[in-house]
Amino acid sequence: MKRHLTLLLLLLHVSIVIPTLVAAHGGEKHGAKTAKNQRSTVSATSTNTSRDSSAQTVSPEEHAGHLQEPATLHATPEDFPNKHPLIVHFPIVLLLVAAAVSLANVLFLRKELDWIVTVSAFVGAATAFYATKFAHPHTAGLTDHAQAVLAQHDLYADWTVYLGIAGLLAQAVSQFLLKGKRWTVLAAALILAGAAYAVAMAGHYGAQLVHIEGVGPQGRYLETEHHD
Repeated sequence: MKRHLTLLLLLLHVSIVIPTLVAAHGGEKHGAKTAKNQRSTVSATSTNTSRDSSAQTVSPEEHAGHLQEPATLHATPEDFPNKHPLIVHFPIVLLLVAAAVSLANVLFLRKELDWIVTVSAFVGAATAFYATKFAHPHTAGLTDHAQAVLAQHDLYADWTVYLGIAGLLAQAVSQFLLKGKRWTVLAAALILAGAAYAVAMAGHYGAQLVHIEGVGPQGRYLETEHHD
């Protein structure tokens, strides 16, 4: 039993960490930038820092009040220009967990693991649907390159929803109708693995939009949900 538990934890770790590392590095080799490119990057960063340093989100009086009462630093959902970043991390985590546990359950065929997969897939697919269809930010004034990145982000976000729902249905059929036959567990696991890949890619392009294209921070390029 201990050996099985250790194997399960190892599979979970590998299934979650490796896709995250791949998405984070984007297949690039370290040290590939030339000295000229590095100097340009440093120069651009310095310029951006100087330009943005004056862009304060609160007044000095508000800042002083926050220092006196640290609890007031906590932003409310209404303070965000869009609810997307508050929701989107749930499907990223839960669909990865659902895929990893489902793949492990191909070996173990345990009812407890079935329930973990079902609940994770349900909440993951539901929050992916909400983040994509109801909390998707509307943009304005994007560059052509940022628009191309956004298109890729939306493509993988849509596939996350499709595969997440398909994986949930396959998992439900496997667990409740066919009583966890190995081939049905495998089928659900493969679909959920596809959903995990899709959400990892959507997250990668989302991070690229925020940290490289500058879409989102302090509401830049976003049509806010606040109305007068």
